[in-house]
Amino acid sequence: MALVITDSNFNEVVKQSELPVLVDFWAAWCGPCLAIGPSIEQLATEFEGHAVVGKIDIDANSVIPQEYGVRNIPTLLIFKNGQVVDKIVGAVAKSVIQGKLQAQVA
Repeated sequence: MALVITDSNFNEVVKQSELPVLVDFWAAWCGPCLAIGPSIEQLATEFEGHAVVGKIDIDANSVIPQEYGVRNIPTLLIFKNGQVVDKIVGAVAKSVIQGKLQAQVA
């Protein structure tokens, strides 16, 4: 299951992680966000122990999305060693997300 990431736990969960981290910026009212939600949950299970997969609700958490310039959702950011190494904007196939995350795990 994808971790719930918030403004308050972002540094601990994402920036201090020794594993690559996929962060899904989403909102409950966003159709494309809901469309990729099941894929995000599947990836959380598939990459368990190899990468962290989490979701941050932009309506409940405004600081982190603003800090990273998230203007459209869904936006997926992949972090490695606390830095953004890849970005996906919009609803894409699970295989696309999987490939980009796998590239950071290898």
